[in-house]
Amino acid sequence: MDKLLLIDMKKGETIFSEMPARYSGLGGRGMTSTVVAGEVHPLCHPLAEENKLVMAPGLLTGTTASCSGRLSIGAKSPLTGGIKESSTGGLAAQKLARLDIGAIIIEGLPATRDLYIVHIDANGARVIIANELRGLNNNETVERLTGKYGNKVGYICIGRAGEMRLAASSIATTDMDNIPCRHAGRGGLGAVMGSKGIKAIVVDDRGAASVAVGDAKEFSEFNKLWAKSLLDDPNTGVGMPAQGSAAGTVIMNREGAFPTRNFRFGQFEGVSEISGKAMRKIIKERGGRQALPCSPGCVIRCHRVYNDKDGKYIGKGPEYETIWAFGANLEIDNLDIIAEMGAICDDCGVDTLDVGVAVGMAMEAGIIDFGDGPGALKLVREIEKASYLGRILASGAATTARVLGVSRVPVVKGQAMVAYEPRVIKGMGVSLATSPMGADHTSGYATAVNLGWAKNWRYVPKLQVWGQMEMSREIQVRQAAMDSLGLCMFGNTPLLNDRNALPGVLGMINTKYGWHWQEEDFVALGKEVMKKEHEFNVRAGFSPAMDRLPLFFYKEPVPPLNTVFDIPDSELDRFYDF
Repeated sequence: MDKLLLIDMKKGETIFSEMPARYSGLGGRGMTSTVVAGEVHPLCHPLAEENKLVMAPGLLTGTTASCSGRLSIGAKSPLTGGIKESSTGGLAAQKLARLDIGAIIIEGLPATRDLYIVHIDANGARVIIANELRGLNNNETVERLTGKYGNKVGYICIGRAGEMRLAASSIATTDMDNIPCRHAGRGGLGAVMGSKGIKAIVVDDRGAASVAVGDAKEFSEFNKLWAKSLLDDPNTGVGMPAQGSAAGTVIMNREGAFPTRNFRFGQFEGVSEISGKAMRKIIKERGGRQALPCSPGCVIRCHRVYNDKDGKYIGKGPEYETIWAFGANLEIDNLDIIAEMGAICDDCGVDTLDVGVAVGMAMEAGIIDFGDGPGALKLVREIEKASYLGRILASGAATTARVLGVSRVPVVKGQAMVAYEPRVIKGMGVSLATSPMGADHTSGYATAVNLGWAKNWRYVPKLQVWGQMEMSREIQVRQAAMDSLGLCMFGNTPLLNDRNALPGVLGMINTKYGWHWQEEDFVALGKEVMKKEHEFNVRAGFSPAMDRLPLFFYKEPVPPLNTVFDIPDSELDRFYDF
């Protein structure tokens, strides 16, 4: 991936160049965070011309490496005010890699209020006025574009929320069925894309050569090691193909770590109605589809197609985080309502996590009651209507709480918290507090170690209060490296648990690039990425006091285990002492 594509929206120009030496050897999150940290003024407004939107496939993306089809998207976040990387699956990343594009940098603002698409193929790239797409959500946008460009390309697009530059808006990519249901959901990056006037990017790799990997046979052998680690893991090899990521609902609930009623309880009585097992039964009965890859080469196959009672397509089977945000978090035990709310969010282009927690803020304010599924669905439909209330909800939980006068607000750095009770899974609490991305489960998934799934991981035997910070830090560092390679975060647990997993990954990298990486080089990459992200946030005005959970997590014991988050501030303050 030797090309850099610069899209200057002020001039309406696209410029291809060789990858600058300062970005050589980078991919995915390593690329996006390096560009943002080096080229974006940390004090700029996220929707101003000084911000840049960066898209980059991972270092292994485009190859046959299992689960390597991730696209990293980065910018200064409208939601957190700091640096943000969010990744998505689908087809776009692999098609960019086949076109030899290592990064797209979108800068400037258009001089007019016209709406644009960017078309990229083997012959180049061009910016095209597309005002006919104004006001459309993701599904209709892709339907219109497919009529012109076909279904053999990859689409990256925003819904109406991104056009309106709302702070919880997402960027969608199309899956293998040409449906825009894979999302870079967190951080409001859809608002940045909307501020640049870009409605969609069309990535057409027809005629492009396959991605070279050096010795193909050797690469394949290393990939077999990596794929075997994924398939041998009870979670990625058994649980997720059978039940999707929703397999985690019952497990977290059993551990007392499934946040319920806006983090008042650690267990939800209605969990069996919204479990992966329940969803599997519904999908089978209604003629949906299960155990699907979200992109070519995915062996985990957690993607689902969810139909209504009449067998009509609703959307993708809701994932664990969405089931939590619209389910236990709101005390709703109806999968149909949860799936519909998730589908509306996907179509409008908003993060289901921040919207789900925002609806929780509306419940805290007494607009509707906890447990009111039809009422919650009605609120989410306000986003679809683009009403004033809908715009507030689509601006995220922190904004919604401020507007509605709510004080119990589960956010870190302005971003909604996620489906893991940090008073129980304390390493995850450290990750949510200290990640440069705000409360983001994808930045440092410490759950596997805290719950003992990663039995070979060195921290398991000695995990007490004083070991949680070091454990979270190491996992966050390794996740930053994985994100840079374009590997799915669900490979995190096998990478920790199987001693053959990392040699397989390193072998593929070394074979493809002619490098000689060892484990320390993999870790060094993750540290360097996180160091740049942290330094950007410091320059943007972040202080150590922002690396904290909301105060009620320290004060209120959570039933049934009645524990609090008790990692000392002094430990959190040491996090970036690499």
